[in-house]
Amino acid sequence: MSAPRRNLPLRFIGKRILQAVLTILGIAIINFFLLQLAPGDAADALAGEAGTADAEYLANLRREFGLDRPLWEQLAAFLMRIATFNLGYSFRYGENISALILSRLPATLLLMAASILIALLVGILFGVTAARYFNRLPDRLISLLALLFYATPPFWIGLMMILVFSVWLGWAPTGGMRDITAPDRGLAGFLDIARHLALPALTQAFFYLAIYTRLVRAGMLEVLSLDYIRVARAKGISEQRVAYRHALRNAVLPLITVVGTNIGGFLGGAVLTETVFSWPGIGRLMFDAMMQRDLNLLLSILVLSSVFVVIANLVVDLLYPVINPTVELR
Repeated sequence: MSAPRRNLPLRFIGKRILQAVLTILGIAIINFFLLQLAPGDAADALAGEAGTADAEYLANLRREFGLDRPLWEQLAAFLMRIATFNLGYSFRYGENISALILSRLPATLLLMAASILIALLVGILFGVTAARYFNRLPDRLISLLALLFYATPPFWIGLMMILVFSVWLGWAPTGGMRDITAPDRGLAGFLDIARHLALPALTQAFFYLAIYTRLVRAGMLEVLSLDYIRVARAKGISEQRVAYRHALRNAVLPLITVVGTNIGGFLGGAVLTETVFSWPGIGRLMFDAMMQRDLNLLLSILVLSSVFVVIANLVVDLLYPVINPTVELR
C-alpha cells in the first residue's frame, strides 16, 4: 500500500476534526443568541420561587450570575469556558456543570444503548422479512406496524405503557431508575435497574424501530434485485442465507448513517421519554434547565449534544469502508 493511501484516513480524520470544531463553534454561538431571545432568565426563575422579589434583589442576582454584563461579554465568557473545558456552575443547582452532567450521563447512555439495540435487532429482522415477502401479508403487516410506531408520539406511548404495565398489571415501576431500598450492586441491583429501564427503553425504541424497519426493507429490495444475488440463488444457496449473508451487508449502509445520527442526537431527543418516566438522565436535566431558565446549564447540554452528533458522524464515516470495502474515505 502506498504512503498516500496509508495517510488517507489520517488526512480524512484531520479534515473532519477541523470541520467539527467550526461546526460546534457555530452551533454554540447560534444557540446562545436563540436562548437570549426567550423571555426571563435564571434570576426571574429564582425570584419566582422565593415568592417575593424587588428590583434590588433581581439586580443583585443578575450581578452575581453575570447576567447584567453586555451580551458580547457573556458570549465571550461562554466560549472561553468551552475552550478550557470549564463549563462553569449551574444557577439552579449551585453545582459545577461538568460534574452535574457527568452524574446524569450514565443513565442516558444506558437508555440509549438499550433502546437503539432493541430497535436495531427487531428493525433488521422486520426489514429483511418484509423485503423477502414483498407485497405479501408479512410485508403489509410489518409496514403497517412501522407506520403506526412512526406516527405515534413517544410521550403518548410512554403514558400508555405506564397505564397498562405499571398501573393495571403492576409488572414494572412507573418511573425512576432504581428503588430506594434496592442494593446498588450485585444481581439484585442489576435486575432492579432492568425493571425500571424496560418501559422507557421500549418507548424510545418504538420510534427508532419504525425508521430502521423501513430503511432495511428499502435497502434489501434494492440489493435483492442485483446480479450477484441472482448468481447466489442460482448456486442453490438458501434464501435465508442469501438475505442475511449476502444482501444485508450492502443494504444496511443507509441504516448506519441514521443510527449514528440517532446516537449523536439522543441527548436532546430523549427529553420527553426521560421526563415521562422520571429517568434521571441528560434529557430530564435539559428539561429542568429550560424550565428554570438556567442558560449556563442548557447551553452546555446543547453543546455536548452537538459534540456527540459530530463524533457519531465521524465514527459512521470510518465504519463505511469496514462494512463495505468498496467505499473509500475522501
